[in-house]
Amino acid sequence: MENIIKPDLRERVLKKGLKYPTDEELIMLLIGSGSKDVCVELLSERILKVIDASDQDKLVPELLKIKGVGQSKALAVAAAVELGRRRTCHLEAKIKCPSDIIKYVQNYAMKSQEHFLSICLSGAHEIMNINVSSVGTVNRTIVHPRDVFTEAIRQQAAAVIVCHNHPSGNCSPSQEDIETTRKLKSASEILGITLLDHIIINKASYFSFVEHKML
Repeated sequence: MENIIKPDLRERVLKKGLKYPTDEELIMLLIGSGSKDVCVELLSERILKVIDASDQDKLVPELLKIKGVGQSKALAVAAAVELGRRRTCHLEAKIKCPSDIIKYVQNYAMKSQEHFLSICLSGAHEIMNINVSSVGTVNRTIVHPRDVFTEAIRQQAAAVIVCHNHPSGNCSPSQEDIETTRKLKSASEILGITLLDHIIINKASYFSFVEHKML
């Protein structure tokens, strides 16, 4: 009989949130159980040590060396580590020009619906967070200034860059995009949070309002 995590851990995390558990407990939640020879607590400790000591490319082979870790657990852990890396690789990246932001939002270019993003920046123009402000249809998204600036205010951002994808493939701004930018610019001046740019992306290119002197 495999050793499984205690139900109270799941209950505590559901009640207190994912910031509550330790790293070992997060791994316990991820792998779900130990083996008949190794309890889940000990297995999680060993997995964490390997994560801390291994390069990303060597993580799966190193995890497989742990007694009680098979391919499913090794791949689940490695996938979680990679997902975390992808979701946080933008943190503290400094944005010096519009093209600097593209690699951090390019995954949204693949979406079949329009996603409107607000990228919060520090006073040094380092990325603090990337937020999805609104999700629309295939060719239209409705965004209100409060959707864009709520997170910026909460995070005490000094500036924001807004960005959205065009699933149609054409990066040129629509009249609605131009009007939305005008409203966001006015709101940013009232709030004292600089609107640095509005960028439209597709799978192969981008359009910057700043580069085209439209902001």
